[in-house]
Amino acid sequence: MNQQQYEKVRDAAGFIAALDQSGGSTPKALRLYGIPDDAWSSEDEMFDLIHQMRTRIITSPAFNGDRILGAILFEQTMEREIEGRPSGDYLWEVKNVVPFLKVDKGLAEEADGAQLMKPITGLDELLDRAVEKRMFGTKMRSVVKMPGAGCDAVVAQQFEIGLQILEKDLVPILEPEVDIKSPAKAEAEEQLKEGLLKGLDDVPEGKQVMFKLTLPEKDNLYRELVEHPKVLRVVALSGGYTRDEANARLARNNGVIASFSRALTEGLSVDQSDDEFNAVLDKAIASIYAASNT
Repeated sequence: MNQQQYEKVRDAAGFIAALDQSGGSTPKALRLYGIPDDAWSSEDEMFDLIHQMRTRIITSPAFNGDRILGAILFEQTMEREIEGRPSGDYLWEVKNVVPFLKVDKGLAEEADGAQLMKPITGLDELLDRAVEKRMFGTKMRSVVKMPGAGCDAVVAQQFEIGLQILEKDLVPILEPEVDIKSPAKAEAEEQLKEGLLKGLDDVPEGKQVMFKLTLPEKDNLYRELVEHPKVLRVVALSGGYTRDEANARLARNNGVIASFSRALTEGLSVDQSDDEFNAVLDKAIASIYAASNT
């Protein structure tokens, strides 16, 4: 593990940019950016377009390690280059931003009020590749819609795979998202917190995980996780909230920092001049940084 990266993630002010839209979520991300579905005719062309968008964000003067701790990448982004360097190296060496890799393969069908992750085939090889590409950690997402057995299953799966990732000396971000539209959101969050606290008992001494969680109904619900010695950092997803709403909720949860995706890129457009694009991105980063620094 890179000690400088570890200390930055542990101690520095800032937030984590989520730039990890994968095959299923890429068309929506491109549409929001102003690129319609008929602009590409194959998956390769689609991924070329999203890489251009991500490259524009990452190379922007607004995007740097002064306010951004890390960035979560899709596997294809990790394998590509930015300005002639591997993406992870560019992030760290040029921007002073710590690289993470999304490792899940999407969500299974809903059962018991939750969606587990699909089986992550070839995970060992992917983790070895992540180490080779100098990733600091990983991220994987599942979704809780209601309290109950499904929530427990999500926690168990996240920790089971998280422990496998820790063995590779990578820091896993466990992301058991609670759906913001859940009619029992607060109850699901209470159950989730208890499950996560219990799951930390299985994390080996001297090792740490991170959590990426939905902004809770009860402010500072996750304080015990923020302060736990086996937790490196707790970050929050925007989860469908507007950036203003996500920032307002985030600011009320002390010690939790952002890891926003759609809320980060809100307002960016392929048609903007570089000056316009950079100004919109700078404003977004400034607002998310301020909300994270509470």
